[in-house]
Amino acid sequence: MAKVAVVFHSGYGHTQRMAQSVAQGAGGELITIDADGNVPESAWASLAAADAIIFGSPTYMGSVSWQFKKFADASSKPWYTQAWKDKIFGGFTASANVNGDKHSTLHYFMTLAMQHGGIWAGTGLNYNNTKASQRSDVNYLASSAGPMAQTPGDASGDEMNAGDLETARLFGARIAALAEKKQA
Repeated sequence: MAKVAVVFHSGYGHTQRMAQSVAQGAGGELITIDADGNVPESAWASLAAADAIIFGSPTYMGSVSWQFKKFADASSKPWYTQAWKDKIFGGFTASANVNGDKHSTLHYFMTLAMQHGGIWAGTGLNYNNTKASQRSDVNYLASSAGPMAQTPGDASGDEMNAGDLETARLFGARIAALAEKKQA
């Protein structure tokens, strides 16, 4: 069975809910970046041992949170030794706005994964973009690069859209399956 690590920062609980859904789908380990931008020392060993690494951050001001950026900068140590080379990578994000420049966050993740010599995997999901589509449908926000979630700014993480969380779960399952195939 492939080992999947989901490393994320969440400011208000929305990205955490997504991370939990991704980890559920992947059977993965959650690694929380704390409010100071740090992960436990043991997290670095988990990331080194993982077959796949999935990044998560809210989209703030068109990019990742500063806490995630601090983690990314700290990943220069495994980068130097190419410790994450050839791992499967993916990423997800959430914001209060329908667009919210979430794609900039996913592109940041892709660049970080490529710098580590990784293999990027997107959602692999079709869009729900017909007149019959509902906001609760899977991949309603139509992202190929990675799951996106949108929750109004005055709504809690408990009020997240079920379709966004299911998109995240399916994405986690896809990453785990790709990592399994790569092991074979």
